[in-house]
Amino acid sequence: MPAIFLIGFIPMLLVAIGYRELNAAMPDAGTTFTWTTKAFGPWVGWIGGWALLAATILVLSNLAGIAVDFFYLALSQVFSNPDLATLSSNNLINIGTFLAFMAFGCYITYRGLDATQKIQTVFIIFQLVVLAIFAIVALYKAITGEGFANLSPTFEWFNPFGVESFSAFSSGISLVFFIYWGWDAVLTMNEETEGEHTTSGQAAVGTILTVVLLYLLISVGTLAFAGTSSEGLGLGNPDNQENIFAALSGPVLGALGIMMSFAVLISALASLQSTAVSPARTLLAMGYYKALGPKFANISPKFQSPSYATLASCLIATLFYVLMRFISTSVLWDTISALSLMVCLYYGITAFACVWYFRKVSFSSGIKEFLNKFLFPMLGGIMLLVFFARTSYDSMDPGYGSGSEIGGVGLVFCLSVAILILGLCVMTYQRCVRPAFFKGKIPMEVEHMIE
Repeated sequence: MPAIFLIGFIPMLLVAIGYRELNAAMPDAGTTFTWTTKAFGPWVGWIGGWALLAATILVLSNLAGIAVDFFYLALSQVFSNPDLATLSSNNLINIGTFLAFMAFGCYITYRGLDATQKIQTVFIIFQLVVLAIFAIVALYKAITGEGFANLSPTFEWFNPFGVESFSAFSSGISLVFFIYWGWDAVLTMNEETEGEHTTSGQAAVGTILTVVLLYLLISVGTLAFAGTSSEGLGLGNPDNQENIFAALSGPVLGALGIMMSFAVLISALASLQSTAVSPARTLLAMGYYKALGPKFANISPKFQSPSYATLASCLIATLFYVLMRFISTSVLWDTISALSLMVCLYYGITAFACVWYFRKVSFSSGIKEFLNKFLFPMLGGIMLLVFFARTSYDSMDPGYGSGSEIGGVGLVFCLSVAILILGLCVMTYQRCVRPAFFKGKIPMEVEHMIE
């Protein structure tokens, strides 16, 4: 329901304000890792960086997987051959296509921001135009009685108290966080951007505002057109839920429905490429500050991009996807829910880093500084960690996510715990081989630090 998108937007905006303030004080490609290290010390900073890396690297595999599905769906629509859409279920074909898409995203990212911005500009404009047309046409058809359910939008759709339980509300919010997630990628490029103290922060807030408006429009349009019935084109129909755009694109746009498949395909490719930017620059910062091996700090002389870190990120994502395709696709898709928890964790930690970093100046520089550097990020951080705790508890239920379990415990919870335990193990190893960072002996440019 649209209310979930609207409510999920609030903590995201509050956290984004904290990100903006941290970026204005100390622009750094390491974002969460660097800022939380400066605020709370190396141990918390390292775990914050790990949560970001886990979320961004593993989601690369899911994005490329989505691109594969919609690539063959688009082909089936172009050639009017439904059998082409089933090719994505063939592991060899699926993995081969996945490798091609992953190589494309890695190549563009490796070439640096000049190549990235040109590709992204074209991709984003196409996506926004097609999605806006889809939502507007769906709403128009619902109003004129040409839709499936033909519902009239009401204020109740935006009422968060209409959700049946806090567990359902929390689960929905966590998923919305994943949908909104990604705006912080622009901040990892702050040191490569003109006006590094302001441009990236403004872009992050602007990105969130754009995304929430787009998703509200789409959710209202699809709900009005299709309704929530479990039959036909209804959003409650299990046959439609796996790929709602594929189910509704034809009925809404007619012959132009194929444009939705291309829009989602391009969206996945754009997200694949832009998402690869974030872990590469976090790894770069961790290598530079000697929290990881020095190779991660390598910069391509030609493209001025984090070469080794980019290749490492894409390689790990590729290995994970290939492994999961042969072991269990349930694990692959349950990582989406697990990654939502990682997003809540590292966004929340970063928000609190803003509060602590500016703890004194917030109370001595006027109401604007108090709101932007203390109150707003604190409220956003609290909300995110509450949702993290609640969703973690709910994910212990074997019925959560795909329904898979390990020893009676939900797979989503097990994956989340495994990711964090792996992070602790890697951090402990790094502490043994690179103790200087963990002992605070590595200078981290603390001239802006508020003591």
